[in-house]
Amino acid sequence: MPPRGRPPGLGRPGQDEAVEVPLTFDDNRLASLVFGQYDQNVAHIERRLGVTATALGNHLVIKGPADAAEKARRVFQKLYARVRAGGGTLSLGDVDGAIRESTAQANLFPAAELAAETDKPHFDQIATRRRGAVRARNPAQDAYIKALRSNELVFAEGPAGTGKTWLAVGHAVSLLEQGHAERLILSRPAVEAGERLGFLPGDMREKVDPYLRPIYDALYDFMEARHVDRGLQTGQIEIAPLAFMRGRTLTNAVVLLDEAQNTTSMQMKMFLTRLGEGSRMIVTGDPSQIDLPPGQKSGLVEAVNVLNGVEGIGRVVFKDVDVVRHDLVRRIVTAYERASHGEAEADRNPNPRRRPLA
Repeated sequence: MPPRGRPPGLGRPGQDEAVEVPLTFDDNRLASLVFGQYDQNVAHIERRLGVTATALGNHLVIKGPADAAEKARRVFQKLYARVRAGGGTLSLGDVDGAIRESTAQANLFPAAELAAETDKPHFDQIATRRRGAVRARNPAQDAYIKALRSNELVFAEGPAGTGKTWLAVGHAVSLLEQGHAERLILSRPAVEAGERLGFLPGDMREKVDPYLRPIYDALYDFMEARHVDRGLQTGQIEIAPLAFMRGRTLTNAVVLLDEAQNTTSMQMKMFLTRLGEGSRMIVTGDPSQIDLPPGQKSGLVEAVNVLNGVEGIGRVVFKDVDVVRHDLVRRIVTAYERASHGEAEADRNPNPRRRPLA
């Protein structure tokens, strides 16, 4: 049975007046997973929604303004449903995802309807054998998963920590496991992030591994290690630098290009024209972290402008508020965004206090 609670939707006092919402969960063990170690999830929801919540055993009492208390109730019920379905331990990112999902629901449906049906609608999800279902944590990720399913080519732009590459790899693995693709081809341009690493010893794979490590990490997140290793040996999974794509036609494959902001215009055109029958392409990158030589145009920036409006191509833009890696990462990205906007304003108006001559 789902958790029992008294939704404050009908006949409640003014929206700013404090209300008390009790919740009782049927399973003490699952309730403890929802509350988190030392009630850290409860404390996180308190800070985010401006309520107070007291947990005792399988009971919870939420106090605060009516709207905030109702949102907190929906968040706790979503988290309980998730662990009940086999979600296991919850991270603070999962909690943030439930908060954002509840906020999106509140913007789409009236309170009475939400009180009657708390699970409507869910953010979209992807599923693999190893991780099970992975649900989007914010509207941007939800739009991203929907775009991946409905388009043959998808561009995803945005700052680090928004899940662009991770979700793309998860979607690719799910297509492989469902038989919709015969192989995965994962690539990045081999451009150093402000460093010159010099000559790297070893064979081709050993040389490019440092550049492709984030893709390996995502693969091992979504697949068993033995399946990844077997796929790499048989060629079902191919990880290669962008330069090795020239002259190929990629059929019945999911092709991912990561860190695409570091491609040149020629490289990007070469990559996009490799698409063959039965294949899908995903291109991810962060236009704010271009490591190309000064004056070199980014192939990603050019491609999204040139291909804007072309049928079959989707585009999702993530913002700093969509960072899910760690809350501190989100604040760091926001600070850099503000600083860059300030520099842009200064460039346009280098001496704003200067008055025109009389």
